[in-house]
Amino acid sequence: MKIIYSPDHVKHDPKTYFKSGDFHEPQEVPGRAEALVKGLKDAGHEIIAPDDFGPSPRAAVHTPGYLQFLETIHTRWHAAGIGSEEVLPNIHPGRNMSSMPSGIVGEVGHYTTDLSAPIGRHTWEAAVASNNVALTATDYVIKDLSVNRSAYALCRPPGHHAFKDQAGGFCFLNNIAIAAQFARRTVNRVAILDIDVHHGNGTQGIFYDRDDVFTVSTHCDPTDFYPFFSGYAHERGHGRGEGFNLNLPLEPQSDDAAFLERLEEGLAALRAYAPDVLFVALGLDAFEGDPLIGLSVTTQGFGQIAGRIAALGMPTVMVQEGGYNRDYLGANITSFISGFEGAR
Repeated sequence: MKIIYSPDHVKHDPKTYFKSGDFHEPQEVPGRAEALVKGLKDAGHEIIAPDDFGPSPRAAVHTPGYLQFLETIHTRWHAAGIGSEEVLPNIHPGRNMSSMPSGIVGEVGHYTTDLSAPIGRHTWEAAVASNNVALTATDYVIKDLSVNRSAYALCRPPGHHAFKDQAGGFCFLNNIAIAAQFARRTVNRVAILDIDVHHGNGTQGIFYDRDDVFTVSTHCDPTDFYPFFSGYAHERGHGRGEGFNLNLPLEPQSDDAAFLERLEEGLAALRAYAPDVLFVALGLDAFEGDPLIGLSVTTQGFGQIAGRIAALGMPTVMVQEGGYNRDYLGANITSFISGFEGAR
């Protein structure tokens, strides 16, 4: 399997993480990717660097104003005399506020959904590198679909909580959405299967009214779990996209058997849709020992999940999302990759 990774992820090194009314030690840190790389290298996998695909793929998904915001906000924030090391919002436009303010504090609130995506001096560079990792994996797979290729994009920062014009949930550029849109230049039908413990609200939002990208998500019930406001079974798409979005929430602490049972519903839908390319938003935070505490998938369970996905027999691009237990990330990714390769 082709594995792509960029060391430029270290340029995003957040110092702030706000959750449940208090500040905590950040979870989405450079050590995550380093643990994944070590596990893959120890297992004998070759890892290659990404190519640079320029700005057009991300501009095909994200709005011009949002991209300009991400690229320039840290410099402008400090030029405005605001002393905090990282850019963070202190207000968001609620349901009854719709005007776009000209002031910088309001701008930050407009382009973010929460307090879990602090923007540092070099966050933009890391996000662009992460996106190029996903695009390199995609380019490899779509160059020759006849041989049923697969690739793993070790992306950091992750992306599936980023909307077309908002950052949030540790995410800035929606790597898998940009990769899927990039693939659409070559193929007719694309599907995204998100197996992160959190619902991919940004990805759903980007494709919610489209019928050329089928989105499927298995995740912890969002009733009392991030992202709270999306990921429910009744969300099926809108307009042309109605019926092309499938959410399969799981009860908290669901184990391997429950996850696999729910996953089969999604796999059946993917077989019926028959995409030209399958993208997998690969979250390893469904792990039983993950500090974000949602589901209870084991290391062996990740291998079983991968085997079920591989059995679809589709060209597949795996894009790294969450996973925060650094002691087990290496074992969990190698279990997934070996399970996928074994089933192929």
